[in-house]
Amino acid sequence: MSGAVSATTIAAIAAGAAGVGSLAYGIYSGNKQAGVQKKELQNQEQAQQEAEATQLSTERQNATAENAANQKSPDVSQILARAATQGNSGLSSTMLTGPGGVNTGNLNLGKTSLLGS
Repeated sequence: MSGAVSATTIAAIAAGAAGVGSLAYGIYSGNKQAGVQKKELQNQEQAQQEAEATQLSTERQNATAENAANQKSPDVSQILARAATQGNSGLSSTMLTGPGGVNTGNLNLGKTSLLGS
């Protein structure tokens, strides 16, 4: 029996080859499935980003529409009435001069010395 290969040896080799083949297919199938899952995850993340961008755009459009609908306008008649009332009471002067204007007698505008001396 030294030169002959027994049937049990052939069966063991065949079973080993089948096991290796099965293992190789399992690895290939697992890698393929992992690739599909990774691609699906990327698609899901992209869809979520697009949904968030759409939601933000919709919120901005709604805020713009709301601001346009609730726009305030000035009460021109009240502004004109207040200006006419203040003008008659002497309040039309500036804050720097006061209602009496500038008293030119107290000003020394003709000095020829340097400023601060």
